[in-house]
Amino acid sequence: MRVKGGTVRHANRKRIMKRAEGFFSSRHRLYKTAKESVLRADAYGFNGRKERKQDYRKLWIRRISAACKANDTSYSQFMYGLKLADVALNRKMLSEIAGTNPEEFKNLVATANKAIEENSKKTAAK
Repeated sequence: MRVKGGTVRHANRKRIMKRAEGFFSSRHRLYKTAKESVLRADAYGFNGRKERKQDYRKLWIRRISAACKANDTSYSQFMYGLKLADVALNRKMLSEIAGTNPEEFKNLVATANKAIEENSKKTAAK
């Protein structure tokens, strides 16, 4: 006796068609085009989740850079100074500080500049 796959096939088709609800034209009516659309939507969703992280990092860097320019320093020099000073704040937190508390950010810039000066004195002494 052979096993027929009717219920499983119907469930799979139903799942695809359910996910294609709201798609335009035949993309939500016809199984073949709906399946292609759902596969493509999954690929776009996967890539979009990765891009979102990149976009936020770019935004944070722009905010920090703008705040650095307001304090007469560059983004790269600021980040280098923080690394030398062992200040372990990520870019998200730095951008929040830059936006909400400019005085505290000014103190961070001063800390970074001081660390750069001390490092240049050490290297000049060698």
